[in-house]
Amino acid sequence: MFNPFVPHGNFKWIVIDGRERKIGDSLSKLGIKVLYTEKCPDLYDAISFHPDILLHPLGDGEVIVAPNVTLEFIHKLKLIGLKVKIGQTFLKRNYPYDIAYNVARLGNTAFHNLKYTDPVLREFLERKGVKFLNVKQGYTKCNMAIIDDNSFITSDKGIFEVAVKNGFEALLIEPGGVFLKGFEYGFIGGAMGLIGEKKLAVTGVFNSHKNYEKIIEFLNKKGIEIIYLTFKQIKDIGSIIPLI
Repeated sequence: MFNPFVPHGNFKWIVIDGRERKIGDSLSKLGIKVLYTEKCPDLYDAISFHPDILLHPLGDGEVIVAPNVTLEFIHKLKLIGLKVKIGQTFLKRNYPYDIAYNVARLGNTAFHNLKYTDPVLREFLERKGVKFLNVKQGYTKCNMAIIDDNSFITSDKGIFEVAVKNGFEALLIEPGGVFLKGFEYGFIGGAMGLIGEKKLAVTGVFNSHKNYEKIIEFLNKKGIEIIYLTFKQIKDIGSIIPLI
């Protein structure tokens, strides 16, 4: 099954936070078409446009969205040729009622706090042969910077331990060093996304992170080309998510 989080080849369409027009412009200059999210007023402002909160790409031209995203945004998804499925879980302001679609996938494995996974999303993925691993962290996609089908970077020790136990390769870093307005820090997975085979688009530079050298070393070891979309501090924008 095709996993949008780990593209093989280049992508035509990606989705990002609707407020991040400068980052969108940088992606457009790379020849990628950018879809911008619409605000979900039921969420607190910092994450109200975050794609990894509002939707989950199922692969094979399908995407699942929360039932309380705007009709305008659903229309945008359909216009670019996606089949849109509506989830069961309405997003609400406070954790853990905002995490139902924030599922991370590597290969045919999905990571999430299964107590809160949207049942429609889970059913669709299981039908496609995806196996679920339970972790305590609910902001799973936010906290996993996916590098390839077998490796990722995270600041969450629980995710790290579950993954390593199940044969994945992960780099555990310290929390912090990622900007998110209104919060002490954001998550590293929300600050980037693969936009092509071994091409990682990053919202800024890693220099402000305590583990800067470790991160660069890990990415170099994996043969990843880093594409800096700005030269500011890395910023959590709810992930850069390939769609088509």
